[in-house]
Amino acid sequence: RLEWALALGWKTALTEEVSEPFVQAATYHIFAVDGLRMAIVFGIFFYLFRALRVPRAVSGLVLIPLIWFYVALTGWPASAIRATVMLTVVIIGWALRRPSDLVNSLFAAALIILLWEPRQLFQAGFQLSFFVVLCIILILPPLRGLGRRLTAPDPLLPDELRPRWQRALRAPARFVEDLSITSLAAWIGSLPLVAYYFNIVTPVSTPANVLAVPACALGLISNLASLLLAGWFPAAAELFNHAGWFVMEVIRVSSHWFANWPWAYFYVPAPSLFTTGLYYAVLLGVCTGWLLQPKLRAWKLAALAVGLCLWGAQYWQARSVTRLTILPANGGMAINFDAPGRSNDLLVDCGATNSVQSLTKPFLRAQGVNRLPALLLTHGDLRHVGGAELVANLFSVQKLCVSPVRFRSPVYRRILKDYEGKPEKLRTVSRNDQLGCWTVLHPEPGDRFTQADDNALVLSAVIGGQRVLLLSDLGRPGQDALLERTSDLRADVVVTGLPVQHEALSDALLDAIQPRVIIVADSEFPATERASPALRARLARRKVPVLYTRATGAATIEWRKGNWEVRTMSGLRVGNRNPILPPDPPPPENSTEAEPADDPE
Repeated sequence: RLEWALALGWKTALTEEVSEPFVQAATYHIFAVDGLRMAIVFGIFFYLFRALRVPRAVSGLVLIPLIWFYVALTGWPASAIRATVMLTVVIIGWALRRPSDLVNSLFAAALIILLWEPRQLFQAGFQLSFFVVLCIILILPPLRGLGRRLTAPDPLLPDELRPRWQRALRAPARFVEDLSITSLAAWIGSLPLVAYYFNIVTPVSTPANVLAVPACALGLISNLASLLLAGWFPAAAELFNHAGWFVMEVIRVSSHWFANWPWAYFYVPAPSLFTTGLYYAVLLGVCTGWLLQPKLRAWKLAALAVGLCLWGAQYWQARSVTRLTILPANGGMAINFDAPGRSNDLLVDCGATNSVQSLTKPFLRAQGVNRLPALLLTHGDLRHVGGAELVANLFSVQKLCVSPVRFRSPVYRRILKDYEGKPEKLRTVSRNDQLGCWTVLHPEPGDRFTQADDNALVLSAVIGGQRVLLLSDLGRPGQDALLERTSDLRADVVVTGLPVQHEALSDALLDAIQPRVIIVADSEFPATERASPALRARLARRKVPVLYTRATGAATIEWRKGNWEVRTMSGLRVGNRNPILPPDPPPPENSTEAEPADDPE
């Protein structure tokens, strides 16, 4: 099935689990019908026609419909159309014996594509195709010259006096060198765009592709040979089928192997548009020599210095922001605390396994999280902690923080059992313990409430002068215990889930907290995890903004330079610089749902 994906662009087999090692080894692009694939297909037929001594004009006339036929065979993907337009321009110039200029051909192809569909300019595929090819064209000559100088033999020693093994290895070594330099140039050209769109950087790209790209070409040659021989020499066609399978297995095994190298890949937050623009401006300015040309050199270097200073200021400002993100996870929730630096970062719960796969994992990777300093499990609820083992494996959790209360949940017990053999990575926290800037307010070691929700860990922190209170799914008995034991519960922002029994945020607790913003982590499904009309009506009477994640999606609280703001996926904003949202209106008395039937979500 991977061979089908390689030859025909058939993506059904490329599930997330299957494709992840290829992404991490930077070899996933071989499955895309893009510039590399079209160049390989073009090269196969080109060298075949040249070997058969087909005239240049005839070769061009046959090559163009052949490569367009292959594009149609793969379903007209946009990336293949872009690459084939450029190839067509190059082939026409070659067939007409016109002087070739790859930069002119690239820009001519880009102009044709944009005239045909201007929206391509804003698509990741077009940007990657254009900038990668442009960088290969511009970076390859100086890199190749440097490589030739480093590996050049002694010019004073005649060829016939060199050892035979050196002369025999000269051609394959030159091939590997050119392939390595091309792969390096492509990686340099794609670096900021891949980080922007896919949040990953893959230093292992060059060695992995030195093996994967020739193997990809051999696989396509095997498939073509099998197709040509199947009708009249089936035995040979079968041999080529086995050869194609073997080549695909080489790509698969090698990609897994390269992905397991230390620092083979790491995830990064998306760079800003300014960072991406500055990177390409400097790279292209250096590669073309324009930046160091004598004319206006001082002005160009001064502009570069200003750009780097602005980038440094932007980077420093971004590093000083503190964020708390609440992710609703199908009846549970995951709360990610991202402080400046990494040592104080904390993930509170993670959601069930399917929520981790579809929500928590992509979110953390988009934030550039490769390792988690601490994962805190509030209580033994499957919807809150069911994916803890998966998170621990994916993000190398350095410290697992748990409640002193023991829960009956099998998943919770299993993760505890795994960490009991690593006492340096397991920490039990209870009332008055500190986790960075967070203080645990509940429970005490001796608490044994009958409901797991009432034993949930409650955290409080003062961030940027604002107090935040995280209640998890704390039920009424737990709320009463919290009120009795804590003299000052006032908080600007309170985040709560929905307990199985009773209601979240009793009136007495709200009187003690006096919140300015309430965030309720409820979900559309299951129906039992929707905020009830009674709860919504009661909270609406408080005359403070109430955000229900069922309607708003994930919510992020952001602190920067004394200002704070709550932003949601739906576009709502609450903060000391934004107008306060009107409180949530109470539902009609006969309402049975928390939202109307035509809720846009």
